[in-house]
Amino acid sequence: MVSKQKILIVDDDENIAELISLYLTKECFETKICPDGESALKAVPIFQPNLILLDLMLPGIDGYQVCREVRSSSQIPIIMLSAKGEVFDKVLGLELGADDYMEKPFDTKELIARVKAVLRRYKMAPAQPEPEQSNVKMVEYENLTVNLTNYSVTFLGNIIEMPPKELELLYFLASSPNQVFTREQLLDQIWGYEYIGDTRTVDVHIKRLREKLTDQPSWRLSTVWGIGYKFEVR
Repeated sequence: MVSKQKILIVDDDENIAELISLYLTKECFETKICPDGESALKAVPIFQPNLILLDLMLPGIDGYQVCREVRSSSQIPIIMLSAKGEVFDKVLGLELGADDYMEKPFDTKELIARVKAVLRRYKMAPAQPEPEQSNVKMVEYENLTVNLTNYSVTFLGNIIEMPPKELELLYFLASSPNQVFTREQLLDQIWGYEYIGDTRTVDVHIKRLREKLTDQPSWRLSTVWGIGYKFEVR
């Protein structure tokens, strides 16, 4: 029997939390509701959710701090929920490691679609024998190996922990060296049509990649001003 995927709902609005839980349960998810940040942080290692729906405006420990704490030890997907619609709030949430951001009030069907889309992107390939080399999706450069088949990145001989969308963005750029892609093209390729986002999402993820992968003599992640980004090979 296939076990249900688990969603942790962190929201101090009981009505909203119960409504979200009801719709997710109908979609065969197992849910748990936490009304504040402190209880959420205690629940994560016990409940072991596959995804967290996280409200920003929580009593005590706010959603931003919860996101920081979770990201310090885990890559569990996080979708932030907030009545705040300012670009700053969205970007801050993404910079802290959130995978998506939705403004309240939101359409419940869209929320379910976002949850499923994020879980699909996050799903790792199960442990299995090494595939035939011809089927491995991998790019290699000096001091860098990006393997999309088993979702791993090796840089300067070390395994680099990287959320799925960061890895997919890096792989996509590195697979087409010196080709320039606009932010809109990258949003479409990596996040897909289901993602209704802001092009700043791409900027945030490029920033995260640059923090983990310093420029090398033979390659770097380059900004093409006024257009977008490329994986520059020299």
